[in-house]
Amino acid sequence: MKISAGQFKAQCLKLMDDVKLRHEEVVITKRGKPVARLVPYEETSVPIHGYMKNTVMIIGDVVSPTGEKWDVGS
Repeated sequence: MKISAGQFKAQCLKLMDDVKLRHEEVVITKRGKPVARLVPYEETSVPIHGYMKNTVMIIGDVVSPTGEKWDVGS
């Protein structure tokens, strides 16, 4: 559906309810040219497994001793 900015301003809340109910987008125009879209919100879930993949980079040797002496109690 296309609607002018003036009509959108007057009917904004009703249009938001319609978009939610019908899952259809509304294209808002200004002087006949599209300037914005009102689309239904979609809940996106983040998968628990693998969501941080490729976010950590290991630089250097993390297994070998560092050569520094230290005490657990200090």
